[in-house]
Amino acid sequence: MRSTRATRLPLRHRAVALAALALLAGAGVWSGSARAASTPEPMDPRLLADDELTDRLIVRYRTPAAANAAMVRPTAMAMQRLQAAGLQAVAAHRNGLGAQVLRLNRPARATELRALARQLMADDPQVLYAEPDLRLQALATPTDPFYSSQWHYHEPKGGLRLPAAWDLSTGDGVVVGVLDTGVRAHPDLAANLLSGYDFITSASMANDGDGRDTDADDPGDGCNGGRSSWHGTHVAGTVAAVSNNGEGVAGVAPAARILPVRVLGCGGGYFSDIADGILWASGQTVGAATAPPQPARVINMSLGGKAACPVTLQNAINAARAVGTVVVVAAGNSNQDASLHTPANCAGVVTVAATGRAGGRAYYSNYGAKIDVAAPGGDQRLGSANGVLSTLNDGYSAPAFDSYAFYQGTSMAAPHVAGVAALMLARNPSLTPDEIEGLLKSTARPLPVACSVGCGRGLVDAAAAVSGVFIGASAATLVSEVEPNDPHATAQTLDSLPVKVGGTIATSVDLDTYKVVVNPGQTLTARLIGNQASNYDLYLRNTANVVIKSSVRLGGLSDNISWRNGGGTAATVFLRVRRVSGTLGAAGTYTLEANLQ
Repeated sequence: MRSTRATRLPLRHRAVALAALALLAGAGVWSGSARAASTPEPMDPRLLADDELTDRLIVRYRTPAAANAAMVRPTAMAMQRLQAAGLQAVAAHRNGLGAQVLRLNRPARATELRALARQLMADDPQVLYAEPDLRLQALATPTDPFYSSQWHYHEPKGGLRLPAAWDLSTGDGVVVGVLDTGVRAHPDLAANLLSGYDFITSASMANDGDGRDTDADDPGDGCNGGRSSWHGTHVAGTVAAVSNNGEGVAGVAPAARILPVRVLGCGGGYFSDIADGILWASGQTVGAATAPPQPARVINMSLGGKAACPVTLQNAINAARAVGTVVVVAAGNSNQDASLHTPANCAGVVTVAATGRAGGRAYYSNYGAKIDVAAPGGDQRLGSANGVLSTLNDGYSAPAFDSYAFYQGTSMAAPHVAGVAALMLARNPSLTPDEIEGLLKSTARPLPVACSVGCGRGLVDAAAAVSGVFIGASAATLVSEVEPNDPHATAQTLDSLPVKVGGTIATSVDLDTYKVVVNPGQTLTARLIGNQASNYDLYLRNTANVVIKSSVRLGGLSDNISWRNGGGTAATVFLRVRRVSGTLGAAGTYTLEANLQ
């Protein structure tokens, strides 16, 4: 890890810099027994060039009995394979997904462990999945110090347009889990900090004298003489630094609470520990870590490495989403396709690219089809003031004085989006992860500087996203889809508007139809938000089955229709949801909102 010398800021604030961090490689594993296990995807050959060392292997057994037996002693076949490779499993623990994490007697190359994992699966039918337990890293690029303006919140060109959003919401009542290096109790953060957890199992990596415990403070990650980043404290400040307190900076969601979850230490953090942090933050008990009293509705992960999305992480993300938790991740700082980096390439996450002060993609930011939206991350090539200013500590390796600093990176962009998600949820707690992502994308504005390599749906617009959480002036009545509702004759009637329907496209020929009566002079407004793996279109038809209005936007964007009854009598019209592509059955979900004004 490389850093630049601290420089004094105005008001005695010190700034430090964080270096570019290592890239990783990996494959995939399994889920807990109560959930269906994911299947590893074929490895992209571009991911094999970076052959990382690790001293851990993750193994999932098919039955609890086999897993319990292996916790006492690995199977004979596994022992033979390990010994043939010159390895021994000297310790083990069970992660929150039920997988066995083996600690090896020496570090081994990821390619070597992938081959060993394939052999274990071929040898032993009780082995469901196996993979190397690689490390992810905090994401930030080098900075230069000072300047105290949070341009990234309010400047018209490259800012988040937060002031208008704050008129509607400040994030009150929403908890954001920050999975990072831990969080210092900075004076500008302390009032918004909840009790967290340290999920780092390696005492040497934890750098605090032990392994997992209830202390999520950051003791510093500048091990072996290096400078500590205080990365998690900086990220947390962007999410929810206290505002209007006469101290330092403001957070994006200044009334939200931070749940600190320590998963990164000296050299980064293991997949298995990060997965457990995700599970715990979203409200699940993980081993000795009982579920937090206030689970996170939003998780921010400003971390990553070059790897395929491991099944260990994917299953944890799936479990978090299943209980309504939005997972926001940094795209990565390698100026590469984000599909090569995890968790940016995992399914169901909101992947955030970084922009500079002028609103264009930052030179370091990853890009491509995996990007959902962009947010300010800073570009300090023309001075440190063009970075993102947030809370920090000015200790070199161990904690010292609380401070503020400018950093740049997709690590800084992601917490802007996590904070906006908290603002949205505070105003409308019923929003689902798919709805949050769909609204963020649909309300984003085009980047002021054209992006030709894939920057998602644009620059997040906090004001538009927060104002768009209701289709009407208030929360909608929640109803479920009632089948059969394909033709007009059996269409489901919507009344007591505004209404919000949770529907499902069951088959490739399924058409879901809803009937609404619009009185003279009334305007019907409808919005369709599909799941992020599908593209659904919305049509408005009259009783003669003629299309009056339609919305056929791309997948991931909401479809919107507005129609006024200019006639002298009530009109019966039909809203129809049609699938263009994507998931079906239980995964083919959508939300349809309708309102009359």
